[in-house]
Amino acid sequence: MTSSLPDKMKIPPTLWEGLKRAGLNRAEVVRRANLPFSVVKDDAPITTLQFFAVWQAIEAVSATPTIGLRIASVLEGAVMPLAFVAAYHARDFRDALQRVARFKRLCAPEDILLTESGARGEIVIHWPHAGTAVAPRSLVDATLVSFVELGRSGTGEPLVPLKVELSRPEASRQELEGYFGCQVTFNSKVNRITFRQEDLDKRFATYNKDLLDVLAPELDRRLESHAASESVAEQTRWVLRRRLTAGRPDIRSVATELAMSERSLQRRLTDEGFSFQTLVSETRHQMALEHLADASLTLIEVAYLLGYEDQNSFFRAFRQWEAQTPSEWRTANAVGNPSNK
Repeated sequence: MTSSLPDKMKIPPTLWEGLKRAGLNRAEVVRRANLPFSVVKDDAPITTLQFFAVWQAIEAVSATPTIGLRIASVLEGAVMPLAFVAAYHARDFRDALQRVARFKRLCAPEDILLTESGARGEIVIHWPHAGTAVAPRSLVDATLVSFVELGRSGTGEPLVPLKVELSRPEASRQELEGYFGCQVTFNSKVNRITFRQEDLDKRFATYNKDLLDVLAPELDRRLESHAASESVAEQTRWVLRRRLTAGRPDIRSVATELAMSERSLQRRLTDEGFSFQTLVSETRHQMALEHLADASLTLIEVAYLLGYEDQNSFFRAFRQWEAQTPSEWRTANAVGNPSNK
């Protein structure tokens, strides 16, 4: 899945601080990652793949399988970026996670999707510009650990996730389960951490409304500036692509993620010549074609990935889009079909 956001980011100073606290040499990491000198000297932006290279270099220099866990667990809120500082002073754990997800867009083309269902909340992390590259295990570990550290620090309680799922092969199970306090599943389809809803509801002892009132306007300004080059319709499509798997997104949840009111989103989409429901249908149609082109996915899996409750609903919608069934479309567009040569 691609993203309309540019593939560029700056290495956060907190990473360099984490390397220092872990006893790693920054110069050696930069050399092994083959980064241009301007990255360190001028704080120049890098791509997702270069960021992956940094974490791969960290793994090589440290020779420690759980270095991501080690780095993320030694950093406290005081040395975090502005967005994380705001999260540490949020109202509750849910509010903190939503702030992190929203403001990650300020510094990295990284998706953090929080979805609540029943008595649990799931957080999936994804790097849309990674292509076929696999996120380094240390980066995945550090990201998931940062969520746990945020919750434990804010609530003052030893929060324990319900489960942790990692897409990589099994390694360092004992150390990871020792930190998270729950079962860790490997070879999963996604990198995901699940919390109890009651933990998401827990108030932060560090809640500071006055500080948030000072920080929020500046973070809002940065976010608006970052997204200024995108149309609201494109921003909406980007959010829809991320949220469809969790079910049919409503305009309120999308507006919240885009940091605007439901009425404002409707008005701005209308000004651009779109309606919210049209964008939902168009996004589903485009994603349906992409998923059907992947022969490894069954039709039931495609329907699930598009957020349909049942396969028949997906079939009816697809007939309206393409005037044929998903199976007929897949057969007609198969790579080995002579008519496609």
